[in-house]
Amino acid sequence: MISDTEKNGPRTLGKVRTHPTQNEALLFEKSSPGKRAYKLPPLDVPAVNSAKLLGAAHRTTPGLLPELSEIEIIRHFTRLSTWNYAIDLGMYPLGSCTMKYNPRVNEFVARIEGLAEAHPYRPESLSQGALEIIDLLRRCLLEITGMDAITLQPAAGAHGEFTGILLTRAWHESQGNPRRKILIPDSAHGTNPATAAIVGYAVENLKSNADGGIDLDALTRQVDEETAALMLTNPSTLGVFESQIHRIADILHAKGALLYMDGANMNALVGKVRPGDFGVDVMHLNLHKTFSTPHGGGGPGSGPVACKAFLEPFLPTPVLVQNQDGALRWDYDRPQSVGRVRAFYGNTGMFIRALAYILANGPDGLRQTTEDAVLNANYIRKKLEDVYELPYQTASMHEVVFSDKRQAARGVKTGDIAKRLIDYGFHPYTVSFPLIVHGALMIEPTESESREELDLFIDAMRSIAREAEENPDLVKSAPHSTRVSRLDEVQAARKPILRWRP
Repeated sequence: MISDTEKNGPRTLGKVRTHPTQNEALLFEKSSPGKRAYKLPPLDVPAVNSAKLLGAAHRTTPGLLPELSEIEIIRHFTRLSTWNYAIDLGMYPLGSCTMKYNPRVNEFVARIEGLAEAHPYRPESLSQGALEIIDLLRRCLLEITGMDAITLQPAAGAHGEFTGILLTRAWHESQGNPRRKILIPDSAHGTNPATAAIVGYAVENLKSNADGGIDLDALTRQVDEETAALMLTNPSTLGVFESQIHRIADILHAKGALLYMDGANMNALVGKVRPGDFGVDVMHLNLHKTFSTPHGGGGPGSGPVACKAFLEPFLPTPVLVQNQDGALRWDYDRPQSVGRVRAFYGNTGMFIRALAYILANGPDGLRQTTEDAVLNANYIRKKLEDVYELPYQTASMHEVVFSDKRQAARGVKTGDIAKRLIDYGFHPYTVSFPLIVHGALMIEPTESESREELDLFIDAMRSIAREAEENPDLVKSAPHSTRVSRLDEVQAARKPILRWRP
């Protein structure tokens, strides 16, 4: 059940049984016998004895459910909706997450009846429309990335990483040695080392240089005949583009290792540069980040994996191919494939949304979104660099990372600043990541935000910096305007209260 203990007083919706009995009624505080939120039409078919129809499955007592009027239910769920933040309400400055606006036209086309109601077991002869969408998206993503082959099967970004490293391992095994380790920069996403370990590799950390990029000398020392790949995010989680990416690729390839690219930050590259052109062998994309499909809420996601031609035989089955007559079909005869990584071929609704976004923008529009995303991040950087510490002077791409060094001198940490930002009506930025920046404030405005919205965010951040100097306790005790005040996060993680009791 749900409990609201905001300052205006308790507004609880229900009581939970601790010792249920057969005759016990579940009493909700707003429930009254006889209330109904619906009215069924008169029965227009012969009545059936449900006990005979259901047999042992027929229950003899009614379900213990609250009895409420329609308006009480509507008000309850509408009230709950006002407690949530959404991209439709304001800016999500979460760095590395790329929380851009999801255009409504994408949602419209994804709900077209013939697509939304398509069943995965429908025959290929009746699924040519859906297959054409998948094929067109496949070709668009290959053009955008500069790669040779792609699978759309993985269900999310981390799942794409897993698939990409499976391809890496399968290829090395075909060469006679799966190799032992994968190199991962210290600024990497946390899923990277987890993925490598799950696939069976040892993880070796690679230190960044003073500019926040790959240290080429360290890379040269660490790459050997036991290195399967380097998992590299480019631009990095610092928002820094690896200007030596060609040399990085050459160092790896000279030792027979592959360059895997975490494509989470493709929002900074689309239409400007293609990973396949600067030496990447395999990479994943996040359709929910770069191509505007919905993000958050546990999914559904989509993490396509693109690769160079030598890895194509290892792609998960099935693979979409075209017959001589032009019809599309699934090809399961792939003897070197790593096998399925998902029960069905990806999340089709996400494919439709991503393709709608790509086609609506076109090549010039996609390039413009990238330029706008980079411009917005650098606008924020310039407007805040005099009040927040900038740990790396290297040029920023789609996001900027500050630190709380100046505010920490007054006892105000990045988490305090983020919570105070809520009082100003903004969702917090990404806190304390990447880990190589102590007290990191990771901010990514995306291309969705106007200059007016950015100025409001900048004003809020500057006000908080001033408060940290003049009244640090105000910031350290934030948020002040939310329905729930600051929580004990350690206790919440270690001893969560998962159900409400009266």
